[in-house]
Amino acid sequence: METPNESYTKAQELRSFLFLSVVMAPVLAGMIIAGWGFLVWMYQVFAGPPGS
Repeated sequence: METPNESYTKAQELRSFLFLSVVMAPVLAGMIIAGWGFLVWMYQVFAGPPGS
């Protein structure tokens, strides 16, 4: 039989998984894409657009 502590742990694990997969993964992906875009933008500020 499961003890109440084990069921709480499973519920907490499910909540953590949902938070990581629904909230943190998209936020992290967006930050990586935004960071890359910012780096390209800064590079083009100093080096000029491609082909110039």
